[in-house]
Amino acid sequence: MADYAPRLRKLLLEAGCRFVRQGKGDHEIWYSPITERYFVVDGRIKSRHTANGVLKQAGLPKAF
Repeated sequence: MADYAPRLRKLLLEAGCRFVRQGKGDHEIWYSPITERYFVVDGRIKSRHTANGVLKQAGLPKAF
């Protein structure tokens, strides 16, 4: 099964989003200048739907 987290992080960085801090467990807190909101990125994302949901929260189009 694929792990979408590395590719997702790369897309977020290219869009200008930034890592803010470590959350609970393997979760990370990120900030999007597009939506001006904070959002959570799981350390291991196995579902493309979850990965696309994170992109939506960041204000980016679907990529998976």
